[in-house]
Amino acid sequence: MDVRACYAFARMIAKRPSLIAALVAGALLTACAARDAAPPSQGAIVVQGAMDVEIRKLAASLQNATEERVSGWTFWRGTIDGYPVVVSKTLKGMENAAAATALAAERYHPAAIINLGTAGGHVPELHVYDIVLGLHTINTGSFKTGYRAGGAGSDFTEWSPLDLMRSDGSAGQDPDARRMRRFAGDADLLTAARTARSLYKRGQVVEGVIASSEVWNSELDRIQQLHTRFGTSAEEMEAASSAQIAGLFKIPFLGIRVLSNNITNGEGYDGKTGEACQDYVLDVVRAYAAGRSKR
Repeated sequence: MDVRACYAFARMIAKRPSLIAALVAGALLTACAARDAAPPSQGAIVVQGAMDVEIRKLAASLQNATEERVSGWTFWRGTIDGYPVVVSKTLKGMENAAAATALAAERYHPAAIINLGTAGGHVPELHVYDIVLGLHTINTGSFKTGYRAGGAGSDFTEWSPLDLMRSDGSAGQDPDARRMRRFAGDADLLTAARTARSLYKRGQVVEGVIASSEVWNSELDRIQQLHTRFGTSAEEMEAASSAQIAGLFKIPFLGIRVLSNNITNGEGYDGKTGEACQDYVLDVVRAYAAGRSKR
């Protein structure tokens, strides 16, 4: 019985003129209220993607799925092999992903969050359809520039990263904040991802650093500098903000990205990569759920 039916049944009983009916109705209303307040998917695995091409196949894989909308964000709640899973369409960009992560944390109290999607490659050794597991995820949109007078141009090599989580005061004035914060992938999620690695046949599955920012980098020198300075393997626009919010909620997190293009070796965009990543992440979810079920 769903919550609305529960309330309706309680009200119907309450109309009966007897003390027993009143007591039963009171107990039912208490139970209905408790059920209404309870988190709908305690311990669920939340799987996030920004666009339909990154999450629709996964959403269709859910059993007994229901769709829930919160303003501009969409969540599909169901099960995979009997384990509760929520698929979240975060929308594109750091702010949207952060908001969607906070909503998921409050509504579903997840056991883990996996943020997946497509990305551009930062090294020529990686190819379209290769998958990067985020040993670390970093925000490459948070920097303090070096000083340059008017007409002196710009030089990315002079920029210092800013860790906005490190200082209560001005991050630009705090030397301890001038470093790159690295959001580490959760060990148990990485174990599940490694377990599923042999099932993926479309490319290699490697471990590396996922760079996030609302900048689409097409300057090969800048991409090389990001790789040299911070070890980046691929770039996209959501994972670091989701990792940051998951960390504040103390929720295990892992970013997983498939290369949809790689400007460093001239490989163009392939829209089918999003489906391939979803197939792989479905295997990761199954492996992680199986591990939790044994505990």
